[in-house]
This record gives sequence, structure tokens and C-alpha cells, in this order.
Amino acid sequence: MKFADLGLSDELLKSVLDAGYDEPTPIQAQAIPAVLMMKDIIGIAQTGTGKTAGFVLPMIDILAHGRRRALMPRSLILEPTRELAAQVAENFEKYGKNHDLKMALLIGGVQMGDQIKALQDGVDVLIATPGRLMDLFERGKILLTGCDLLVIDEADRMLDMGFIPDIENICTKLPAQRQTLLFSATMPPPIKKLADKFLSNPKMIEVARPASTNTSIVQHKVRCTTRQKREVLRHLLKTDNVTTAIIFANRKTTVRELAKSLQSHGFAAGEIHGDMDQNSRNAELQKFKDGDITILCASDVAARGLDVKGVSHVFNFDTPWHPDDYVHRIGRTGRGGATGRAFTLVADEDLESIENVEKLQGTKIPEFKIEVAEKAERKPRAVKTEVEASEEPKRGRRSERPAREERKPRAEREVQPEREATPERAAPVEREAKPAREPRPVRPPRGERTYRDQAEPMSKPGEWNGPVPEFLGVSAL
Repeated sequence: MKFADLGLSDELLKSVLDAGYDEPTPIQAQAIPAVLMMKDIIGIAQTGTGKTAGFVLPMIDILAHGRRRALMPRSLILEPTRELAAQVAENFEKYGKNHDLKMALLIGGVQMGDQIKALQDGVDVLIATPGRLMDLFERGKILLTGCDLLVIDEADRMLDMGFIPDIENICTKLPAQRQTLLFSATMPPPIKKLADKFLSNPKMIEVARPASTNTSIVQHKVRCTTRQKREVLRHLLKTDNVTTAIIFANRKTTVRELAKSLQSHGFAAGEIHGDMDQNSRNAELQKFKDGDITILCASDVAARGLDVKGVSHVFNFDTPWHPDDYVHRIGRTGRGGATGRAFTLVADEDLESIENVEKLQGTKIPEFKIEVAEKAERKPRAVKTEVEASEEPKRGRRSERPAREERKPRAEREVQPEREATPERAAPVEREAKPAREPRPVRPPRGERTYRDQAEPMSKPGEWNGPVPEFLGVSAL
């Protein structure tokens, strides 16, 4: 089957052929005609099978006819991560170059000013993460009443990130009569419940068993201790014909430390994780795409949405806590029909997680054995005897000091002769005598006290006992 058999317009077919594609993947072959027929769809396909183009291509033809209005996008695509949203935006730019369609990208980590201006000018396609979309909606900067086409991409990842309540809230703001497309790699019960609530008589498209991995990816697990992981990883990077690789770890701190460790050993490594702002993440990702760095250390924020051609290897430095994440991690290699290799480093604390992954896949991951030399353990410090210690040469200033004699009991000690009196010690130093203090005046009894400012003796009882005013001595006559 060719793309020309799917009912796409001539302008769109030209864009697809210019991009280097001629034959659709199974998910594209089934989804594109159904979307053009305005049906609701539930698409279940493993990562890397081309499901993004499965809804982007028919959306371009559907939106080619219509008029855009300010603040009212005509279609909405919800993505769980900024990277995946940017990836879908690149697909629209690539395939929609022969159509007059405007697109806006609403993601966190960037300023709102340009995003609000794009909405005011009117957009045909709005690609958004749920958090930023709800933020602008609550500010009154966007209206969803004119949105006739909704796409919920990577729905199972939305569930893992806690976005399902936001998606339900967004769906209530959209018109009841709309076309809804739901795509996911797995179909857990909460996603099934969401589909039953908001999709109308959907067509189920399943091109692979849920959570199955790509057969073009050769998988291995490597048993080692936690302390050996970095050494094993460096050995594989040097010996397994690695051209470009993505290394996944569970924690952001591990990603940072791993990138620094690889750089110190001469590898061209970079990092991408949730603590970085969007501009830094985009810059690091662009370096990886341009080949400036060949190894990208990443957390699960990059497990979906990274579509980099030619990734030869994926390494799981930590086994993912959720088995579904394993499928998306290793799906970064072996894309577009190419082959890839995936290695998972398994320590004792990873055994339960790798067993859950094998149970989900229904197959055992073959073990890849590597001989890693154990580091010699430090021997305990030997306690030296007095003879050995005395025979060793002394170091530093302590060697100049004679060994202390053993202290004798008090009774056996020799009586030390008294020190001879020197002239300095015999003659006491003459010091200037301090002047004697004047004796404090004796305080008279209470009845005989006098005023400090008055020399007269105390008056007798019944007489005036205060100072005599001067005016009493002046006659009025």
C-alpha cells in the first residue's frame, strides 16, 4: 500500500514524498482513512511505529477547509511533555508546508507573551500540555468552544503524570459534537474508562499487543553490582560499536552525576531532565541531533517524544520502576525500520523491576555477560610490634626527639635539689605604693542628718524646718 491509496490530497502527498516516505506504517494505513471519515479512534501502537503521522496527516487535510478565529483554535492536541509537543509541531511544519495553516505551541517553561499573541491572531492547530492550557484558559486568554477535533496523545503517559483529571476538565469545555482521537501504547483501566466517557462509538485500531517491544531491537540485560554500573557502562560504550546512545536513569541527580562522570572519562555526553528550563533542554537536544554530543543522559521526561534518527543504542542505567516505561525507553532506538540495541544494567535492587518488565513482555531478556575485575578490597591495617616499630626509620621532627623514659613510682624518684636563689628572684621587685584611700564619712543617725545644701542645724519639733523665703523679710508698709 502507498500513501496515494489513503485518500490524501495531492499537496499533502507531495510533502510526504519530499520527506522521504512512500509506504505507510500499519497504524498509519488504518488510522488515516478512519480520521478522514470523521470517526472517533482509539489507536494502540508501540512507540516508534509512526502514530504521530497517523493523526497529523489527515488533520492537515481536514483543517485545509475552514477559517480561523481569534482566541478560538480549531483543533487541539494534548501532549504529556514539552519534548513530545515540540516533536508534533515539527511534524506539522514538515508535512503542512504546502498548506496555509497556523499552529501554536503552548508549553511550560517559556514566557506566555508570544503564545498569547499567537492565539489572538487565530490558530488552526493548538498543541499544548495540559498545565499551560488550563493556566491560559483560567486567565481568559483562550476559548475552546470552537474546537471540533481533539487528539489525546500518549494517554498512558498522561495517566502516569497525573494529568487525567485535567484532561477530563478540558473535555468538558469542548463542544459535545466533536471528533476525538486517543492514542496510547498501553490501555490500562483508567484510560479505558476515559475513552468510554468521552469518545463516541470509537474505532479500535491495534497494530501490536499492548506494551510489546519492537522486534528490530535486540535486548540484553547485564548483571552487575551497583558499584560496577559505571565501569560496565563505559566498557559497553567503548566495545559495542556505539554511534549515538541515550542513557536513562530513574533520578535526576543520577542523570547529572552520570553525565559529569562520562565527560571526565572523555565521552561527548550531555544531559536532559526535568530540573532544566526549556531553553536549556532544547539546546542540549539540538546538540545531540547535530552530533555535537553522541551520548545523552536522560530521565523519563525524554523517554517519549525523542525522535532522533540514527540512535544505535539505549542503555538503562537503572531499570525503570514502571514496566511500561521500559517499552518507551528502548523505543528511542530501532525507529523507522532501523535496528537497535538495548542494554539494561541489573543490580540486586533491580531484580524485581526487571522481572516485572519480562512478565509484561511475556519473554525473558537474554543475559549479556561481561567480565568485570573486582576492585581489590583494602586490607586491614596490621598492628606492628614494638620491635618492628623501633626498627622503622622515624619521620619528621618526632625522629629527633628521644624516646620517653618509663616514669618511675613517686617513692623511687630522686629528690630534685632546690633551686638556687638568684639575685633577681631573691630581691623582690619594689612597686610604687598606691595612695591610701580617704575614709568614707560616717553617716549620722536618721534623726541627726543634715541637708547637703544647708549648714543650719535641724529645727526643733513645732518650728519651721525649711529654708526661710526672702519675701518674708520684706515689709508691706
